[in-house]
Amino acid sequence: MKIVCSKSNLVKGVNIVSKAVPSKTTMPILECILIDANMDVIKLTSNDMELGIQTEIEGEIIKHGMIAIDAKIFSEIVRKLPDNDVIIETDENLQTTITCEKAKFNIPGKSGEDFAYLPIIEKNETIVVSQFTLKEVIRQTIFSIADNESNKLMTGELFEIHDNILRVVSLDGHRLSIRKIELKQQYSDKKIVVPGKTLMEVSKILSGEAESEVCMYFTNNHIVFEFDRTVVVSRLIEGEYFKIDQMLSNDYETKVKINKKELLNCIDRATLLVKEGDKKPIIINIGDEIMELKIKSQLGSMNEDIVINKEGKDLMIGFNPKFLIDALRVIDDEEVDLYFMNAKAPCFIKDEGESYVYLILPVNFSGAV
Repeated sequence: MKIVCSKSNLVKGVNIVSKAVPSKTTMPILECILIDANMDVIKLTSNDMELGIQTEIEGEIIKHGMIAIDAKIFSEIVRKLPDNDVIIETDENLQTTITCEKAKFNIPGKSGEDFAYLPIIEKNETIVVSQFTLKEVIRQTIFSIADNESNKLMTGELFEIHDNILRVVSLDGHRLSIRKIELKQQYSDKKIVVPGKTLMEVSKILSGEAESEVCMYFTNNHIVFEFDRTVVVSRLIEGEYFKIDQMLSNDYETKVKINKKELLNCIDRATLLVKEGDKKPIIINIGDEIMELKIKSQLGSMNEDIVINKEGKDLMIGFNPKFLIDALRVIDDEEVDLYFMNAKAPCFIKDEGESYVYLILPVNFSGAV
């Protein structure tokens, strides 16, 4: 095999596929990036058996062939090469020569035949969204997946399609995030759980442009994302997702309309007094036109009043401040509506059309005041 391509194209391609190279594996071939120049395009592929990524790069194929090269050393070499054309050549013993200007590297390769190719996925129905929308919806929900493996379903996100609505849901046992996206056409009903790791990696690769599209395909075991000459294939998380609708309620005893930025900045200030790992709640005292927020820790105490518009009863309730900050940060509205039942029931932050719903469980604050 012999190919020539620019350093920038090579770096871009290697950066994309590196995201699916496993950090630990019992199969050394999976620690490689496959360079496939058998056809008329140069393809780079990586696969950790859960997540696989393939991307095409611009370049010239002088001699067809393929080779698997250790991903870590290959990406380090490529990044440090001069900004010029790079020649990658292999011989019959799989020795690989990487040449750029006066720099020349010789490294051993592995047979491309041994590489674990991406699974062939049957593409029945194509769901199309803009790159901007997908990147945003991941950002607006990914923070509330669970990071421990004790409940696998909580480490992923529910993608649920009904008619022309895609609903994306994540939860970690303390909070729940829901975003709804209106699709351009109607689709058959579907429910899948996509690993959080997959969504994080896809989000990093997406350009996030509103004009660029992503095509998604769902099967029983896999999800495929196709965009910008890149294909990402991921296994799904098996099992029945939690019954979300049973957790949602439109009843409330107290409704607060508040300036989002003021509330976010106030909670942010309050957390200055909370040490990392310290579980101090922020106490919210809702009165007629004022909401008082206070926090007390070993470092000191703080309280602040915010002007609000209130419907219903007065209430005192406590929350983990981080959970409120995470939700408020990803809401773009100038004002937000908060709904409460009582001090032991969850708070809902949602807009009128429920394009977003954030549910946050309160914490017990006796002794924290």
